[in-house]
Amino acid sequence: MFTGIVQGLGTLKSIEEGDGITTFCVKCPDTQDLAIGASVAIDGVCLTATSIKGELVTFDIIPETLERTTLGERVVDDVVNIERSLRYGDEVGGHLLSGHIIGRGLVTYSESVGEGAQLKLKAPPSIQKYIQTKGYIGIDGISLTLGEVNENEFDLHIIPETLRLTTLGSKQAGDAVNIEIDSTTMMIVETVERLLKEN
Repeated sequence: MFTGIVQGLGTLKSIEEGDGITTFCVKCPDTQDLAIGASVAIDGVCLTATSIKGELVTFDIIPETLERTTLGERVVDDVVNIERSLRYGDEVGGHLLSGHIIGRGLVTYSESVGEGAQLKLKAPPSIQKYIQTKGYIGIDGISLTLGEVNENEFDLHIIPETLRLTTLGSKQAGDAVNIEIDSTTMMIVETVERLLKEN
């Protein structure tokens, strides 16, 4: 589990194509006490650490993950959001995320507003029913509160600290992002849909 509070930025140092597996080597901001087999969210995607050499951590990725997320578009030297998995007793500063991406969104508008920023994103039709004004959303692993929602687009208002700690400040119109909706929201929406059909 993750909280959507990005702990730092990592740099993709190498991409190796294997037999059905692609291996990313990422320079991570903090590897203290990180063990092989630990879960780490890379741009919101839950991956397993397969080797650790100082700041360099490798992750094996299956083709389905590359196809369903923006990781398939990453190239060497790209900067990514990093979050280590939640431990019992840690503060949950964002909201609970699993690292299981349910869709890719598209940035349609990006503008600086003072020291912050405003973004507008388009969501795929399959997940629009989960997107509600003032609800929670995970964008590239970042816990955010939704602004205004209009049909298939929604606003995000980004504070300076989030811009400093994440990759959101570099997003421009046309960029793709990973979207995760928290499981509680999904369960409520799907339960209501089922009850309405039954009645």
